[in-house]
Amino acid sequence: MIIEKNAIAGTLESSDAQVTVEPADHLEINIQSSVINQYGKQIRDTVRQTLDRLEVSDGIITVVDKGALDCTIKARVECAVFRAGNASGQGSPGEEQ
Repeated sequence: MIIEKNAIAGTLESSDAQVTVEPADHLEINIQSSVINQYGKQIRDTVRQTLDRLEVSDGIITVVDKGALDCTIKARVECAVFRAGNASGQGSPGEEQ
């Protein structure tokens, strides 16, 4: 999927994450979290796996984590990418329609 425009998903509430995606000609993942020392690698891996599944190879992805679970991070990344690629409601790559 191609990131065509800026998009955002999530909130800055406790136990959530706010994910922003922007178009770029390279892939950059930025993470801000109060638990970056303990869970930074896991958060980055979750974001990377979600981007790989959605076939996103370029874009600037910023995650502001407020203690979100992996499933929440996946959902926020997916939602932001779908919004940025104008693909809302079209299903995931590889998903039967």
